[in-house]
Amino acid sequence: MPENGNSRLKIGGGIAAVLAIGIVATGIVTRASSEHRLAEWTAAQAVPSVTVIRPTAVAAGDALRLPANLQALNSAPIYARTTGYVRRWLVDLGDPVRQGQVLAILDAPDVDQQLAAARADLQTARANQQLAATTATRWSTMLDKDAVSKQETDEKRGDLAAKTAVTNAAQANVARLQALTGFTRLVAPFDGIVTSRSTQIGALVVAGNASSTPLFTVSDVSRIRAYVRVPQAYSGQIHPGMQVGLTLPEYAGRTFTATLTRTAGAIDPGSGTVLVELQAPNGDRALKPGSYAQASFPLRGAGGTVTLPPSALIVGSGGTQVAVVGPDGKALLRTVTIGRDQGKVVEITAGLAANDRVIDNPPDSLQSGDPVKVLPNAGK
Repeated sequence: MPENGNSRLKIGGGIAAVLAIGIVATGIVTRASSEHRLAEWTAAQAVPSVTVIRPTAVAAGDALRLPANLQALNSAPIYARTTGYVRRWLVDLGDPVRQGQVLAILDAPDVDQQLAAARADLQTARANQQLAATTATRWSTMLDKDAVSKQETDEKRGDLAAKTAVTNAAQANVARLQALTGFTRLVAPFDGIVTSRSTQIGALVVAGNASSTPLFTVSDVSRIRAYVRVPQAYSGQIHPGMQVGLTLPEYAGRTFTATLTRTAGAIDPGSGTVLVELQAPNGDRALKPGSYAQASFPLRGAGGTVTLPPSALIVGSGGTQVAVVGPDGKALLRTVTIGRDQGKVVEITAGLAANDRVIDNPPDSLQSGDPVKVLPNAGK
């Protein structure tokens, strides 16, 4: 009996050991499987999910449309050159004026009194000069007869020269005040129309005040200038004499013909554009200075030009780039050349093709060679 009991105990202990080993092994296998699944899930989460878009090709025959700023052929703000009060103003907003036409008349009592005092000083100076001249002549005659010394004669001649200089200074002061008196009549510098008036009868105007508002603005609107900034990619196709169409939102369906008169001939490094000037006849005054217009240049688009939304661009220290998805499912950063910014889309003139799959809103940490997961139903 004791031997049978020992045998049962040994068998029971063996079974318990086997069960314990099985439980431990099962736990190890389960834990290893969970760690493997966790590693796979973590790796999957590390691959960013992206949306891809296709660039839109620009038709080669499309006209180049750019914003234009309209300005008068000539425009002059009229300031007062002398301090005084407005006696009368003779023209108002929109009135046509001719060169030399009086716009307003000022009262300048201070200048009038200064002019009167200056004329009195000039008369005194002339009297002193005449007396000095008579004295110098008399002493020169007496010197010839050895009746006076040469030293005394030189003193009289020097006094005449000093009195003459004083007379000249007084004459110049009178001329200056006469000129200021003439500035009490404000005149138009050229033919045009009055585009602003900021004066009233009795108003005090102060000359030489840098912060003062011009009393009038006269603009020549017989012709209109339009300034346009043309991107560098198209600058080789523009030239003086080119006919350009101008359209304005208030004249739907009407196109104004302008002529390209001059170009700056240099690229602005800040904007990458060249400034050009257009001129258009404006006999009916439909074109107004300060208006916004669209200028249509008869240019052919640069070969291979495509458009993208701005959200697809990456702007950094390496310049402007886009991220494309390669055939191996990995991202590739490409440096591109920007053409026109049309607001909703931006032209890409180099570095991208119409069949490329471009990542929209790429992550900031995305680098070339990083695997990406393209979301379904995207990039069609």
